[in-house]
Order: sequence, then C-alpha cells, then structure tokens
Amino acid sequence: MIDADFISDRIAKLRTEKNISARDMSLSLGQSQSYINNIENKKALPSMQMFLYICEFLGVEPKDFFEEDVTSPSILNEAVATFKSLSPKQLEMLIAIAKEMK
Repeated sequence: MIDADFISDRIAKLRTEKNISARDMSLSLGQSQSYINNIENKKALPSMQMFLYICEFLGVEPKDFFEEDVTSPSILNEAVATFKSLSPKQLEMLIAIAKEMK
C-alpha cells in the first residue's frame, strides 16, 4: 500500500541514487534549502505541482515513481529511450544478453 511515508522514502531513495543533496535539490526546485529535507523527514508533502517538478528533476515519470519494484526508474527510462532506436535484431540480441545475466 502506498502512503505518505512511501512518497517521502521514494524521493529520498531516488535523490540519493542521483547523488544529489537534499539542499541542492531544494534550491534547484526554487524552494527553501530545507524543502526536500522536510519532505524526507515526513514533516511535509509536496503539492501535486511540486511532485511533478520533483519527478521531472529526478528524471522519473510519475507513473514510474510509484512502481516499487523499479529500483532505478531514471536508468530504466534512459534504457527504453535508447532501445527504441534499435533494430528488431539488435533488440533480440539485447534480450538474449539480459536473459543470460539473469
């Protein structure tokens, strides 16, 4: 079940994966330096508009933000964008490699 804690924890996880400080992210979003810290410490939640800005900043589609089993959605989105330009044969080769790695 998704709750307010999930949103706070997910923002912290995705921000950490990008190696960005909470302060730098807050300022990049045009907010006070403690904005993201307050969200991650469960003192506040972002508005819907800010949530969309946060997703954009983190390189995550809002739908992917809520997929708990996708650990690095920005990397996955980058991979999918790259895969779209490949030929069917190249895609088949990548799938075979991925299956071997599994």
